Amino acid sequence: MTIKPLADRVLLKSFEAEETTKSGIILAASAQEKPEMSEVVAVGPGTEENPMTVKAGDKVIISKYSGTEVKLDGEEYTITSVKDILAVVE
Repeated sequence: MTIKPLADRVLLKSFEAEETTKSGIILAASAQEKPEMSEVVAVGPGTEENPMTVKAGDKVIISKYSGTEVKLDGEEYTITSVKDILAVVE
């Protein structure tokens, strides 16, 4: 099964959350924040008001609590609007 976003939606896969801090302190799962960096898996065609500005494979920074989380075949994804993407990481 595949997920194909519609309109100005983007399918994202988050990077793994950091389990330790830079100083080596191990974080409990409840203390880990939702990752804000994700990789674009698929994009919709865009709309006249919100044209698509990213493509599959781009690494992006998204708004902290944006989108809808979905699970498919054991993988977790987020579907969000292209307007919730703050930046592309190059």
